[in-house]
Amino acid sequence: MSRRRSQSPHARRASDQDGDERAVAHGGSRPERRQQRGRLREGDTAQPPPRWGGDALLDAEKRDTDDATAEEEAPKEKPNFGLSGKLAADTNMHNGVVVKYSEPSEARKPTARWRLYVFKNDDHLDLLHIHRQSAYLLGKDRRIADIPIDHPSCSKQHAVIQFRLMTEQTPVGQVGEPPKRVIKPFIIDLESTNGTFVNDERIPASRYYELRPKDTLRFGCSTREYVLLREEDARSESKSAVAAKSPTVAAVSSKELKA
Repeated sequence: MSRRRSQSPHARRASDQDGDERAVAHGGSRPERRQQRGRLREGDTAQPPPRWGGDALLDAEKRDTDDATAEEEAPKEKPNFGLSGKLAADTNMHNGVVVKYSEPSEARKPTARWRLYVFKNDDHLDLLHIHRQSAYLLGKDRRIADIPIDHPSCSKQHAVIQFRLMTEQTPVGQVGEPPKRVIKPFIIDLESTNGTFVNDERIPASRYYELRPKDTLRFGCSTREYVLLREEDARSESKSAVAAKSPTVAAVSSKELKA
């Protein structure tokens, strides 16, 4: 059995010298390399190498963290349960038909007894009482029309007579008096094909047009005329302005009032 021979002191010094030369070749002096080995042997931890990307990567990570925190702190938008589009249209249906018109917030049922006297070629055809609700739809579609108009030139939803609560301007010279609130009749054309006429003048579509007693309404190319009057107007003027339109009106007005 062979026995391993121990190195002589001279050989050990030569080996240490060779190791120091190799350390110098890889960078650093011999004393520095020895000190580093000594610190590692004593249990000291070496500093970790720098992260890839350096400060730029750290700044990017910090910005991402700040953005995520800001999103968490930002108030969340509340859900909107309002109706829009097809759903809103479905809520304005009557007898299975979508009504193009919706009443405004100032819509009111009139306190005065308004009437429409219907004429054709100076012949009195009908008397319509229009004080029982706040709006009346006129059109060719009888499923939804309050006042049907059957002429081929009229639209299915032609126009609306709308009563609205309005504030009257204070007359000049009456400073200090509170403004009056009055319910007035208006008419609005629902973008009909052949138009709506007040006193033989076509009114703009989709805009309220104020009506006054004794105004004459006509729709499309129909020759029927609708004369607007209040009950008190019919009583006081049945033999003047209305009678000038047709002698039949005076007789009809007197008969209605007596009844």
